[in-house]
Amino acid sequence: MASYKDLTVWQKSMSLVMEVYRLVKLLPTEERFALSDQMRRCSVSIPSNIAEGQARNSHKEFIRFLCIAQGSRAELETQIQICIRLNYITEQQSKVALQLCDEISRMIRALIQKEESYKN
Repeated sequence: MASYKDLTVWQKSMSLVMEVYRLVKLLPTEERFALSDQMRRCSVSIPSNIAEGQARNSHKEFIRFLCIAQGSRAELETQIQICIRLNYITEQQSKVALQLCDEISRMIRALIQKEESYKN
């Protein structure tokens, strides 16, 4: 693989970043520097860790960074659920982001398994 940009999971993660930035604009003013800031950082962390891990040219390092990306994805998904429970956003408004989170999670797991097969 020539570049992390060729990875579908990275591309979908970039789409998730855009979706999260759209969602946080819906949050109330009092959340502009708390929950919304954390959501933006988590979303950016996902493709960033995928890119960094792939660029290290080591299966072991790539797996480590994929695990970090997976953690950020779970954290983001939790924060979106918090927003729904606080009635800051609706399930319908968060549908695309949550679908991307689910898809990205499955793709990261599959990529970890693939990298582990190379490592052994």
